[in-house]
Amino acid sequence: MKGNWDDIKGKLKQQYAQLTDEDLTYAEGKGDELVGKLQDKLGKGKAEITKMLNDM
Repeated sequence: MKGNWDDIKGKLKQQYAQLTDEDLTYAEGKGDELVGKLQDKLGKGKAEITKMLNDM
C-alpha cells in the first residue's frame, strides 16, 4: 500500500472531505493505527475500511 499511498490519500480526501492530512498519515508497520483513525472518522467497520483501501 505504501508505494501508491499518495494517490490513495488524494482519492480519500476527495471522497471524504472530513479527513485531514494527519488522519491519513501512514507509517510503515502502522496500518492498524491508520485503519483505526479512519474507522473513528468515517464511522465504518474495520473490514469495510480495509476493503475500501484495497479497492483503491
